[in-house]
Amino acid sequence: MFKQTLLGLAVVVAPALAFAHSKSEATTPADGAAVTEVPELSMRFDDPMRIISVSLTSPDGDVEIERETGMDPATEFRALPLEELEPGSYRFDWRGMASDGHPMQGSFFFTVTE
Repeated sequence: MFKQTLLGLAVVVAPALAFAHSKSEATTPADGAAVTEVPELSMRFDDPMRIISVSLTSPDGDVEIERETGMDPATEFRALPLEELEPGSYRFDWRGMASDGHPMQGSFFFTVTE
């Protein structure tokens, strides 16, 4: 009886745990996109995420950006490049904390064309 109860509990709880982490739904620019300008950098999550750190890098090094989204958990994060981005390849890295307390990280890439 105990085994059946434990198995039943596992079947009920496991799907809820599997969907507990936030997921990135979209980025601006889109991952892998080629764009002519980048007025903003943004990410949208399916569940609130506290973004702890972000960085934008090009082959020449770090690019300065300014966060518009604070440290409170949110489903949308926004940052702005402080200067117009030159043509080239860029990588945006982020680290955050999901609403369930799970640390998460990710990145997306884009190219600025002339």
